[in-house]
Amino acid sequence: MADSLARVTGAPTEGERSQLIVDVLVDAFSELMRADADAFRTKFRKMAADPFAFYRGSACLFYADMARLEDRWSDERTSRVWIQGDLHAENFGTYMDGAGRIVFDVNDFDEAYLGHVSWDLRRFAASFALLAWRKALGDDVIADLLRRYLDAYLDQVAAFTRLEDDKSFALVKENTEGAVHEAILRTTARTRQALLDRMTVVENSERRFADGPRTRRLDDDERDRVLDALDRWRGTVHPPRRRRDVAYDVKDVIGTGGFGIGSAGLPAYNVLIEGYDQALENDVVLSLKQGNVPAPSRIVRDQRIRDSFEHEGHRTAVSQRALQANASQFLGHTEIGGVGFVVQELSPYEVDLDWEDLTEPEEIAPVVAQLGRATAKVHCVGDADSDHTLVEFQTEDAITGLVGGRRDEFAGDLISFAADYARRTQEDHRLFVDAFRAGAIPGISSSGSHPTGH
Repeated sequence: MADSLARVTGAPTEGERSQLIVDVLVDAFSELMRADADAFRTKFRKMAADPFAFYRGSACLFYADMARLEDRWSDERTSRVWIQGDLHAENFGTYMDGAGRIVFDVNDFDEAYLGHVSWDLRRFAASFALLAWRKALGDDVIADLLRRYLDAYLDQVAAFTRLEDDKSFALVKENTEGAVHEAILRTTARTRQALLDRMTVVENSERRFADGPRTRRLDDDERDRVLDALDRWRGTVHPPRRRRDVAYDVKDVIGTGGFGIGSAGLPAYNVLIEGYDQALENDVVLSLKQGNVPAPSRIVRDQRIRDSFEHEGHRTAVSQRALQANASQFLGHTEIGGVGFVVQELSPYEVDLDWEDLTEPEEIAPVVAQLGRATAKVHCVGDADSDHTLVEFQTEDAITGLVGGRRDEFAGDLISFAADYARRTQEDHRLFVDAFRAGAIPGISSSGSHPTGH
């Protein structure tokens, strides 16, 4: 491939690559590891499960490699596009948007930032190659499916050049098929009551959070800090038209752990509020989660971008609003103790794309095509037509102008990258597991019973 992997990672010895992996992880997570070593031990054990799990949890390593890539598909404009930042195959699913539609889209924005549009495409392509390898699909089949993804992406980008209103586009029940369509249908059957039944109890006609092993009750001082933060959050939301007003009276507050492989060690709270009316079935659960430093920002040096955000909670909320176009009416941000938090609803109307039963290429092909369209949407809605000024041009014009008549070359380059980087990740996973087992990651021992190195 023209952008050969050697130009990304060089030709390091195993020892050199292993040390790089450790150094990058420590640089990215050392502060959080000091705050909650147990959470990171759990995160690393999950990453050790297989190469795909390792890839999901190590976006920082991917961007350390991208910093050394001479990116042929980047110019002055396409290097400054809103990107999802961690676009792997399992970061797609459904949600209810601000207009009340159940849509299928990218559904995780913790790593969102401005950067090269090709970074999202490369990260997805390599993740899909890892996922498909786990399903024992052949290299030619993987290449064909990735070409389907990239063709759909470029077709949708071209379609945006002809649309007057980018925000009118969404993948919904009427224009989807296969597993994507089924995910939307499953979402429409969900209810707020079922979420409340799982997370809360009703005593003496009052609802509160159920106590559990991953929750904790707050003392009066911490509760007051969270309530003060919630008051500040209310000034940052953008309720859409045509939706019911919300009563923001707080019923209960609890502390929770981090969420998922990517959020280990991040402080978080859940808040139960009155909701749309006094009926118990309409109560709303809000999540307050500390914003983290997004992986792409570690290699994007533009100070103007950094200065556009008050803190990482603000950056996460602004990014999500840009990339979703019609974000939830609860999305906003706040601060607790000078640290930024993103605030949003824990919605019952969210279903992740389930890859488990997608085993045959003919089942996967329509799915990846729709993922290509969803990727194009997040790139193209966050441009000059949106509510911010960081992207001052039409992203769809920038992408079509760069790729031009080189679609086959573009697809071939990214497909080759995906195959090579997936193999690199398989080796990196082995090196990571060996380093973790040997206690070579400072601050985190593999056993949990001894300080590292003893």
